[in-house]
Amino acid sequence: MRGKGIAEQSLAPDFSLPDLTGQKLDLSSYRGKVVLLDFWATWCDACRDEIPHFVELQNKYGGQGLQIIGVSMDDGPEPVRDFYQRFKMNYPVVMGNAKTGELYGGVLGLPIAFLIGRDGRISAKRIGATDISVFEKEIKDALQSAAASSYPGS
Repeated sequence: MRGKGIAEQSLAPDFSLPDLTGQKLDLSSYRGKVVLLDFWATWCDACRDEIPHFVELQNKYGGQGLQIIGVSMDDGPEPVRDFYQRFKMNYPVVMGNAKTGELYGGVLGLPIAFLIGRDGRISAKRIGATDISVFEKEIKDALQSAAASSYPGS
């Protein structure tokens, strides 16, 4: 049986997952930010290619309200901790599981990224390796549309 795909403009399913230190991270606590939710794994070559670009995007747009969150689909946190340090990741990474994948319509291949607007709604879904310029344009659009709607007349 195939899982239902999650539709754009639907509310992003909330989750509470352990980060690499064992602390719980709640997606809902990032409401009000533009969130790039990246499902990935250390053994995924395309994921390895994208992560340095995500580090750059977090540096570039974090001050404007972007928060990238990595959801590792690895079996355990050990390889992820090493990877996190080696790639100097500057955003939180949580340990996902099959249930988390199902919330987002089934994670059948990696990477899969969801862009979530400040209102908590999914504005884009990208499956597989995606050119970083695509993410950057979508992030800029999401940051600007959110800024325009919260500051009338700007």
